[in-house]
Amino acid sequence: MMTTSTRPTPAPAVLVLEDGRFFRGCAYGAVGETFGEAVFSTGMTGYQETLTDPSYHRQVVVMTAPHVGNTGVNDEDPESGRIWVAGYVVRDPARVPSSWRSVRTLDEELAGQGVVGISGVDTRALTRHLRERGAMRVGIFSGEAVGADADLLARVRAVPQMKGADLCGEVATTESYVVPAQGERRFTVAAVDLGIKGMTPQRMAERGIEVHVLPATASVADIYAVEPDGVFFSNGPGDPATADHPVSLVRGVLERGTPLFGICFGNQVLGRALGFGTFKLKYGHRGINQPVQDRATGKVEITAHNHGFAVDAPLEGPAPTPFGRAEVSHVCLNDQVVEGLRLLDRPAFSVQYHPEAAAGPHDAAYLFDRFVSLMEAQRA
Repeated sequence: MMTTSTRPTPAPAVLVLEDGRFFRGCAYGAVGETFGEAVFSTGMTGYQETLTDPSYHRQVVVMTAPHVGNTGVNDEDPESGRIWVAGYVVRDPARVPSSWRSVRTLDEELAGQGVVGISGVDTRALTRHLRERGAMRVGIFSGEAVGADADLLARVRAVPQMKGADLCGEVATTESYVVPAQGERRFTVAAVDLGIKGMTPQRMAERGIEVHVLPATASVADIYAVEPDGVFFSNGPGDPATADHPVSLVRGVLERGTPLFGICFGNQVLGRALGFGTFKLKYGHRGINQPVQDRATGKVEITAHNHGFAVDAPLEGPAPTPFGRAEVSHVCLNDQVVEGLRLLDRPAFSVQYHPEAAAGPHDAAYLFDRFVSLMEAQRA
């Protein structure tokens, strides 16, 4: 005699965009309501790293890949101590994970951390809508939170926009900590945490670097108290136009001539420190398959991205700055957005993407070696 198990019917859910577009589906993860900025990620895998990336703070992530949750959730791959996304949108969630490393389902992890999501949504249509109209405010409502359409739309439109949001202080560590070098310690780096991912200091530690991770509120004196051979500025969420304190830190490091490396938000902060502006992209770059060209070598890298803002620097350079000449070192081949900066008269560079590749391809791992080379040259 064959028996069948039945799953409880998920609660109804609705996704409401600020421009009045509604998408209806079923609750996924926690039941309730959440608000944020609707963005989409083009990665076909790496959802656990995406969820735990602090750069996604206050964003509702739409997965363009239709089938999500296949490998479940493990305790080794998170990039921070918690899920940071404000909400999660998938089309067809896996019913049963199929990885030997899985210890929980994705649905259970989302529910356990109180992250409201929605499934059964036409994510292809939603992604096309966001590409045409741009990233915008959104709400997800499920269970008893589902109410009259007009009321839900009004609540979404009352949510603060991402432009002008100062968020890095909400995700950064409040206490300094050290990631020791693997093997012999060759260098010491002070890493300013603006929303750092766990794999980033790990990549440096693999190269013999002892990494002192400092709060976003650290001072220039705090940075140099660790006697660093180099200074690193991490990724993070929010509008770089609000990052006045990190910009002042970068300028303090540049004035001393210490080797400097920044990624993502750190790239935008370096751009501002050099006198360039920043601007909000229409829908941003998010995923693990973005083509970027290194303009010095002509090499094309497939890279991991998560940014909704970019630096407004001249593609044809070099350009004069208060710290010498600067040039755009990398560009995105999809839209010619600035993806990297390099100073020609001081040991400093940055990229807009994620060379730590968690998740993502390892094409850009050489950038950590470039940082090591700068510190070696400075020491010599």
